[in-house]
Amino acid sequence: MSVDLRDLELLAATAESGSLTAAAETLYVSQPALSQRLTRLEDRLGMPLFDRTGRGLVPNAAGRRLLVAARHVLNELRSATLDLQEMRDGRDRRVRFTAECSTTFQWLPPVIRAFRERHPEAEVRIESVPDDAPVPALLADRVDVALVTKPDPEMDRVDLTRLFDDEMVAVVPADHPWAALPHLTAADFTDAHLILYDGYDQSRIPSIPLPVPPQARPARITTMPVITDLVVEMVAGGQGATILPNWVAAPYTDSHGLALVQIGTVPMARTWYLATRHGPRPPHLQAFVEELTGRLARP
Repeated sequence: MSVDLRDLELLAATAESGSLTAAAETLYVSQPALSQRLTRLEDRLGMPLFDRTGRGLVPNAAGRRLLVAARHVLNELRSATLDLQEMRDGRDRRVRFTAECSTTFQWLPPVIRAFRERHPEAEVRIESVPDDAPVPALLADRVDVALVTKPDPEMDRVDLTRLFDDEMVAVVPADHPWAALPHLTAADFTDAHLILYDGYDQSRIPSIPLPVPPQARPARITTMPVITDLVVEMVAGGQGATILPNWVAAPYTDSHGLALVQIGTVPMARTWYLATRHGPRPPHLQAFVEELTGRLARP
């Protein structure tokens, strides 16, 4: 089975217009030629893609599925073409940014505002990367700037600027038994129900180690999408405890009646870095790095 770019254009144009005649006009080909192309495509796939009705052509289940891929590919191709034109003409002013454990971006708008004052023609794009792995995305030129905290075997291939250390804390309702403890030990987690971001789903391969002391064995773990407000609401409602960076959880303590509890006799800390590729940076990228570094020198 083979599907090429012209097939995807045919599928998208026909689905949008509802007829081969209108699609042929959009694609600047004759209607008989387009009809033959559709027939050949359906023959190669071994199934029809449209239901023929009195009012024209309507995508069936197979057509709708292929249409999802067609629109994605065509939109990405158009976007890439525009990017290449800007690069060719020296007008590329994109900053593609991603953050590991992107639990909150409350600090980002001031960074973008200050950056745009310096480079009003520039554009900041917030990118998601597969498997929450920003270093490989940097090396593959899918992003330009990343915030990283988890070790990566390829970290020596990027430039790292240390930003700040943060502490992972347990977050519980203010009347929870943990709230009266000076710190938590592994034994405290024995009967615990933890509500964590789905990045900690232990069925993933590879899985991310749980943010708990060594030898801790929580009784139950529920994972949820990376939406801080949702996790906090679950905890505030008495559904369980969670573990968050202190600087992420602190703004919710008063409004949601929560307590933050140290994990371990020594606080569970981690270090955040700003990562970019090796080599000189264009002026607009350097300006974004400076604004981001200035803002996050202290969370």
